[in-house]
Order: sequence, then structure tokens, then C-alpha cells
Amino acid sequence: MLDDIAALMDDMAVMTKVAAKKTAGILGDDLAVNAEKASGFLSDRELPVLWAITKGSLINKAILLPFAFLLSAFAPVTIPIILVLGGVYLAFEAAEKIYEYVVPHVPDSKVEIVEKVTQEQFLLLEKEKVRSAIVTDFILSAEIVIIALGTVVDIPLLSQIVVVSAIALLATVGVYGIVALIVRMDEFGYKLIALNEEENSFTDRIGKLLIAALPKIIKTLAFVGTIALITVSGGIFVHNIDFIHHLFPSLPSIIREILAGLGIGILAFAIVFPIKKMWLAKKNAKG
Repeated sequence: MLDDIAALMDDMAVMTKVAAKKTAGILGDDLAVNAEKASGFLSDRELPVLWAITKGSLINKAILLPFAFLLSAFAPVTIPIILVLGGVYLAFEAAEKIYEYVVPHVPDSKVEIVEKVTQEQFLLLEKEKVRSAIVTDFILSAEIVIIALGTVVDIPLLSQIVVVSAIALLATVGVYGIVALIVRMDEFGYKLIALNEEENSFTDRIGKLLIAALPKIIKTLAFVGTIALITVSGGIFVHNIDFIHHLFPSLPSIIREILAGLGIGILAFAIVFPIKKMWLAKKNAKG
């Protein structure tokens, strides 16, 4: 019996490594997207907000894992449909980010100017951003769970549960652990500077480097996160929509994925944005 258990554990370890390799790309995208989503809060709110997003991510996994196993067992045909719908949402988010960057717009003074925001308004804005981060995490988590499940679909159900659950946990702990390190870089830098009273010491230089690097890293991650949204959604469309899969077969896969993600994102944005704008206008009028 012990030999059987050891053999089973070895098999699950091997399959976990295979699943981790398959999901490595989307885990990198997950990191870029969530680092961008978790930034932009006041310093003393960064860790509480990140913890709120992490808890939301764990709840997402707790919902998705049993749902994915049930779908795989009883309704496998629905999985590609769910993936495509999630891909449309990710592509829309990318198109919206590109629009906000390209098209000049006057910022809403209630939202953008922190000095004029009351404590109640600020907490409301924080909750909205956390909610948005958790929704995006839900979709990315679904992609991770489904991709991991696809690598172990031929092994016994118990092994599937162990392997996919391990990948899901790794996604949450690993991604948000790294995000926490990134968003707290400046605080660590200030602590290094305060270690001694010497001017321009080694710790001072390292601390100043960390402080100066943080805004650049956040801006880079915002850009990488947008590209990640496009490529992840495009990959979903290319692999799950037959018509798109056979378009431009001579182009490299990554180019096809970018074109698919960008094209469907722009289409979704063109449909949803006017509706969203009218809804916000009505909401502000009532407020």
C-alpha cells in the first residue's frame, strides 16, 4: 500500500510540474495584470487592499475548482464557451485601457483629485477598484484552472483535484506574494535609507534606487498588463473559435493572438462603451 501511495504521489508531482509549465505563461500575465490592478492606493492602504484582493482570489478559486471539475465530468462542451466569454471581457478591458491612454479626456475631479475626495468617497473608490481587481482575477483564475485541468484530464479524478488545486494555490500565493513585494518597494527603500545617518551610504543608494524604480516598474507593468490582456484573450479566441483559428495561418501564433484579442476587444468596446457612458451619466444625474 505504501508503495502504491508513493507511486501515486510521484505521478501527481510529475503532473503538477507539467501543469505548471502549461500555465506558466498565463501566470506571468496574471502577475502583470494584478500588479497593475493592485497599485495606485495610498501607502498605508496597500497591504490591506492587497490582502482583500488575495482573499477574493482565494474565494474565486474555491468557487471555480469544484465548478470546473463538475463541468469537466458532466458538461465539457460548455468549457470553451465560458473561456470565450471571459476572453471577451479581458479584451474589452484592454481596449478600454488603450482608449483612455490614446484619447485625451478631462479627469473627473471627484475621482482623480485625492485632496477633494472625502473619506467616505475614497473608501467607495477603493472598494470599486478592489471589486474590479477581483473580477479580473476571477477570469484569469478560470483560464488557469481550465488550462491546468486540460493537462490532467486523462488521470483519475482524485489526482486531478490534487494537481489542479495545487496549481490554483500556487497562482494565488505566488502571484500576490510577488505583487506585495513590488508595491512595497518604496517603503523598504525608505527603511534602508533610515538604517544609518551616513550620507550616500550603500544602503542609501539601494534605498533611493528602489524608490526611484517603483513608479517605472508600475508604469511598465501597466503596459505589460494591457498587452497581457490582449494576448491572453487572443489566445482564447484562436484556440476556441474555429473561424479565428484558421485565419492568417501563415502568421506567427503570437501575432494572430494579438490581432484576435485587439480586434474583438475593439468590437466589444465599441458596443459596450456607449452603453456604459449612458449608464454613468444617468447614475451621476441621479447622484
